[in-house]
Amino acid sequence: MQTRDNTLTGIGILIISTFFFAVQDAITKHLIETLSAFQIVTVRFFFFALFALVFAARRTERHSWFRSATPLLQISRALLITAEICLFAVTIQHMGLAEMHTVFACFPLLITALSMPLLGEDVGWRRWLAVCAGFLGTLIIIRPGLGVFNPWSLAAFLAALMFALYNILTRKVSQRDSFETSLLYFGVVGFLGSLVFALFTWRLPDGMEALLLLTISITAIIGHLCLIKALELAPAVILQPFNYFVLIWAIAIGYLLFGEILDPVSLTGAAIVVASGVFIARREYRLKYS
Repeated sequence: MQTRDNTLTGIGILIISTFFFAVQDAITKHLIETLSAFQIVTVRFFFFALFALVFAARRTERHSWFRSATPLLQISRALLITAEICLFAVTIQHMGLAEMHTVFACFPLLITALSMPLLGEDVGWRRWLAVCAGFLGTLIIIRPGLGVFNPWSLAAFLAALMFALYNILTRKVSQRDSFETSLLYFGVVGFLGSLVFALFTWRLPDGMEALLLLTISITAIIGHLCLIKALELAPAVILQPFNYFVLIWAIAIGYLLFGEILDPVSLTGAAIVVASGVFIARREYRLKYS
């Protein structure tokens, strides 16, 4: 049963999860200077696949682990998120941590925009206005055609689009498959898919690189555990606005570790994107519970 205390606890745990995800991205930005994106992602998925197997073993019978009503959709979903994570890792090498997240923050808007043609969901005019405002904020951040334009910001936007499509596919498979099955496909297919390419770029990491690879894997697992627990305590529609805390963490970590400072124009664009996303989340909450 949902209670106010449970909801507040869920929000707090979700904010903790966003911190771990921001730390994960910061470590990725450091590692990508010496290791290939495929190697980093493969190690992450290897440990995540082990986590998914243990998680599924505690919750379901072994014979049902990979039993899916939509196996091709599950595989496509897992390969899509694998490609997105690799693209994110490559892109963050050429952008600041905070700058990357300000562009990537538009993915909830993309989910809303895509939910009508791909899921058949009704999106009212208020949410469409919020989506348009959010995309305007994204354009302010990217600033195409101006001297400060970074071409890699388009790759960041593509990563956001891929992540939005992944979320759409996750909604589709969740209608027929269990959460544990989706988690297993995510981990195992992601590991195998990235391993194919990592074999061509693999090199033996040194001691510090190995430690950071282990750390990034642990932060990913802790972040997902916190996310799972938060969703058990509070509805996703209430939690959604608090996902933007990852942007706050990214700005703070980017400043502390990499000396990054977002300019006022980028901060203005980010504020518009976040405000639009929060409005959409509040609107969806009102429609769901009114």
